[in-house]
Amino acid sequence: MISVNNLSVEFSSQLLFDNINYVINPKDKIALVGKNGAGKSTMLKIIAGLQAPTSGSVAVPADVTIGYLPQQMILEDTLTVAQEVRKVFSHMQEMHDQLDELSSVLSSRTDYESDEYRKLIEHITVLTDRISLAGSENYEADLEKTLLGLGFVREDFDRPTSEFSGGWRMRIELAKLLLQRPDVLLLDEPTNHLDIESIQWLENFLITKAKAVVLVSHDRAFIDNVTNRTIEITMGKIYDYAVNYSKFVTLRAERLEQQMRAYRNQQKQIADTEEFIERFRYKATKSVQVQSRIKQLSKIERIEVDEVDTSHLSLRFPPAPRSGDFPLIVDDLGKSYGDHQVFDHATFTLRRGEKVAFVGKNGEGKSTLVKCIMGEIPYTGTLKIGHNVSIGYFAQNQAQLLDGEITVFDTIDRVAVGDIRTKIRDILGAFMFGGEASDKKVKVLSGGEKTRLAMIKLLLEPMNLLILDEPTNHLDMKTKDILKQAIKDFDGTVIVVSHDREFLDGLVEKVYEFGGGKVRECLGGIYEFLEKKRLASLQELELSSYSTKSKEQSQKKQDLTSEDSVKRSSEHKLSYAEQRERDKAMRRAAKKVEEAEIAVASMEEKLAQVEAKISAGDVSPQVFNDHAEITKGLENAMSMWELAQMDFDELKEKYNL
Repeated sequence: MISVNNLSVEFSSQLLFDNINYVINPKDKIALVGKNGAGKSTMLKIIAGLQAPTSGSVAVPADVTIGYLPQQMILEDTLTVAQEVRKVFSHMQEMHDQLDELSSVLSSRTDYESDEYRKLIEHITVLTDRISLAGSENYEADLEKTLLGLGFVREDFDRPTSEFSGGWRMRIELAKLLLQRPDVLLLDEPTNHLDIESIQWLENFLITKAKAVVLVSHDRAFIDNVTNRTIEITMGKIYDYAVNYSKFVTLRAERLEQQMRAYRNQQKQIADTEEFIERFRYKATKSVQVQSRIKQLSKIERIEVDEVDTSHLSLRFPPAPRSGDFPLIVDDLGKSYGDHQVFDHATFTLRRGEKVAFVGKNGEGKSTLVKCIMGEIPYTGTLKIGHNVSIGYFAQNQAQLLDGEITVFDTIDRVAVGDIRTKIRDILGAFMFGGEASDKKVKVLSGGEKTRLAMIKLLLEPMNLLILDEPTNHLDMKTKDILKQAIKDFDGTVIVVSHDREFLDGLVEKVYEFGGGKVRECLGGIYEFLEKKRLASLQELELSSYSTKSKEQSQKKQDLTSEDSVKRSSEHKLSYAEQRERDKAMRRAAKKVEEAEIAVASMEEKLAQVEAKISAGDVSPQVFNDHAEITKGLENAMSMWELAQMDFDELKEKYNL
């Protein structure tokens, strides 16, 4: 589908890509991996047509559409969330307007036998087919499902985009991209600002609905679940593996071992050849052999090892000063902003040495509780910091507190104590500040680089309670592994606010879930928590949230006295006319659900018939065209059913049925 041919890119006389070739096929789900600076983001920009290579080309067929999600984007601040997202359907509105105009012209024509009339009918037919094929009738339902899946609530749809933070604005752009359904999706770190539930929804979308995908991500669990092919960029070359990331890691280790073995054998061969040349260089009887060896040596193509292996670097932080047995005690804690109760009645105790995770949708109170612990905002209830507790807090704004006038090395040198001072260069290298980068002044670093530097600085200070808010957003996989091991070895107490499941796996022994105004404790690691919650997809999360709210509402109803119940019933008693209107609305909604179910069943039957033909050996182009068209129709029918069911459920809730 897309062919990358002899691609080379050179920056400041440094070769980034050297004569690279590969093909992106339909249905490929590709993970683009490599260390920071290898050229992953550059590769995406070149495929997207936003950057030109030094030489070579990217061949994209004229009918292939590409959607690109960069790490940074700009949105208009004059539109609401829904209006911004609807921009992707502007072509649909244009087609509808054109169809209306043609239909109006047709109604006024009486020359039924003329060529112009026949051409007008054909034009309307083609336009109607295009609208039908694009599923235009369902775009509002798709818009709603996509925004809900990415963590928005319906009240957000009419809010201006200017009210949202950078992370939420990235979600708006991601929603626009997904709704375009391009033939190839190029995603650069799409999970950086998503919570666990939204990541799982995005995973499901990419697996079930996306076509070809090329993504760059440091979220190992995410790319493992989504991809079926891994392309590694290293030292200007690529290695293409038809497997997901976990299997790639195994195959890559085998490749590096073979490469290292070949490198050592070649080095021995070179050393032996050079020794022979030096030994017999001045002996006339050996001059022919010496000249032959010199030519042989000049023709050897030197084997290069792809990258320096830093996997053996062990980063250990200074021992934490001993705190009391209970570094943090929270009792009946609550926080509200005006009428909005973020959470209430939060009660839990952290023991010394525990490592726990705060998880939940964005906006449910994780960072709010952290601010309560840090004493930055007022709260209700009791929050007690234990004896001799010193808190190290890592937040996204931590980077702004660094001294911009000193170098990276000096920033760390001023806080490092003991034996670790001898390993400052190694530590900086592990966090991508190797070589000359350690001598840069802090003020010239990018936002991501400052974040990494702030992380190193924090973890070298003598603290016994670490609170880390999204610590992995700007770290590559190897650095995350080093950080994770360092935190595991840390003998103090740790609270991690993170959406990175793989990072949390094996690191935390307890999970606190934020949602619905509550903070719930779940013993066990992150995957035990997800299994208990059955969060295979965001749909299940929404169902569980709805179930929880229903139970709470049911309990409240049970708590009402009989007198209050009678009073409530009297207040909400409907008139005869209102009852008739309610019944009519319910019947209409139920009929829509029934009709949608019939449509889904019909499309499923058609799909089964076509798949039976394929199984019987019919591989004609027409059969596959039918399969694609019916599959699209089934998706549209499912969307209509979901929308009808949603309307029906809302009516039932409205009338307390």
